[in-house]
Amino acid sequence: EQGLQLLELGGSVEEDYIRIARCFEATRQRCCRLEQDGRRAREQLARVEAERAALEVKLKHARNQVEVEMKKRHRAEAELEKQERKLQLVVELLMREPWGNEALSREQCSVISFLAGQRLGAALAPIRRSSVVDESCQSLLSHSDISYDRTEDDV
Repeated sequence: EQGLQLLELGGSVEEDYIRIARCFEATRQRCCRLEQDGRRAREQLARVEAERAALEVKLKHARNQVEVEMKKRHRAEAELEKQERKLQLVVELLMREPWGNEALSREQCSVISFLAGQRLGAALAPIRRSSVVDESCQSLLSHSDISYDRTEDDV
């Protein structure tokens, strides 16, 4: 547009050429600045992509670790429940047998009576749950919030 305006002014030819040359120089400088900006943006993009790739690797490792820990926890809870059932059976057996009360000390009898009266599973459950992460609350880091689906990454 500036070039057309310069040509329409109709001044001396030398002045017109000087104005056109200045316009071309300003355009060339603007192109150089845009090229530098593009180069900086590409460099920044490369850095960010490298950081993203590193974070994806960390995320993959974290997901795997969470999965391993969840499996360990489930195995430990299953083993605990199995042991609780065994202990409940032993308590029930000791309480039913008449010789059991005679062979046990007074303290042992009171402990067994307490456990039998409280229903062993209910007595041990609060102890077990207090040492474990409460999953009833939806925390920010809850394993249920972790998505193993990669479709969001495509966006």
